[in-house]
Amino acid sequence: MTFRVRLTQDAEADLKRLFEFVLERELARDGGDLELATDALAAIRAGIATLKSSPFTCRKAGGSPFLRELIIPFGRSGYVALFEIQDDSNVGVGAVRHQLEDDYH
Repeated sequence: MTFRVRLTQDAEADLKRLFEFVLERELARDGGDLELATDALAAIRAGIATLKSSPFTCRKAGGSPFLRELIIPFGRSGYVALFEIQDDSNVGVGAVRHQLEDDYH
């Protein structure tokens, strides 16, 4: 079974925010790695792509068995995507955050 994965506007805004955060941090560092922001975004998108085939393998997030979190490793930490299995063929990603952030924005 293959699921269709869609990102909400909030999730797309999170990707932009996370990309800009890494880019600005690397620009401020002497000898910063400007490719790191692109690599982080690629890792997030690759992680989200795995939801097409296996969303039920991710940890539950809350009371509903359909609300789940995907852990996306990157560097020493990584990212977390909050998503909902909407029906037997659709997954909606509602938010993405860095693992060190307290909560979703």
